[in-house]
Amino acid sequence: MLKTALQLRWIAGLILALAISTVFVLLSEWQFSSAENEGAPPAATTEEVRPLTEVFTPGEPLYATQADQMVTFTGSFQPADQVLVPNRLQDGEEGYWVVTAFAVDEAPGDTLIPVVRGWTDDPSKAGTAPEGSVEITGRLLPSEAPVAGPQPDGTVGALSSAELANVWDEPLYSAFVTAHETQAAGQQGQASELETVVTGPQPQEKTVNWLNIFYAVEWFVFAGFAVFLWWRLLADSYQRSLEDDDDYEDDDEYDDAPEDDPSGGEQPPGPTSSEVKK
Repeated sequence: MLKTALQLRWIAGLILALAISTVFVLLSEWQFSSAENEGAPPAATTEEVRPLTEVFTPGEPLYATQADQMVTFTGSFQPADQVLVPNRLQDGEEGYWVVTAFAVDEAPGDTLIPVVRGWTDDPSKAGTAPEGSVEITGRLLPSEAPVAGPQPDGTVGALSSAELANVWDEPLYSAFVTAHETQAAGQQGQASELETVVTGPQPQEKTVNWLNIFYAVEWFVFAGFAVFLWWRLLADSYQRSLEDDDDYEDDDEYDDAPEDDPSGGEQPPGPTSSEVKK
């Protein structure tokens, strides 16, 4: 079998099988590395207050590496664009988030960002956002998924930027900010009876995507199968060569066998040279 394997075509086939296996192993390694999802960025990074316009760009999704970042920005509220988000807990008590559109200075395309000004258990205490130039410091969070179903006027089921963009008819960041500090006209503090919604960083944990693990194992099996297929074809070729040699030997033995007499007996030996002379 080694003699067959050393033929040029089988050596070339082995090189091709190893090349394919290498590609499959690399794909398997990539799937393994993708199986572990990145968790939230370290708290030491997210707690450093950075300008919003440097951290996040309107029109782009908010990735895990950007979420939870403490940001600061200046601009002005648009008091007419305000909604309440029900079913929000504050110290174990259920109430409403008060969300107001905020025009960010130097934001491209005059894009607005929803700002959670605070929490209240009574919608009548939502109040009005402060006017004039305001500086916000808070945590940048990803937009929530919209909730289907009718809602009372002035409320939305979830803090979804896509839904609020339709309600307010304004371009929005695909994220929102919970205001930890609101400073207007040189004064720090709340403009109403709202309680500040303070959100902490997400826990540092990683999740495993088992579907990627399955794909990784699958690619590894394919890598082994490529080499096995080469070996199987080589073994079949070697087996056929042995069968051809056996058939060739059987034909030689048949040609060398003595011819039988048609009557059924063996033919007598021919005359000798001395008998021919006589």
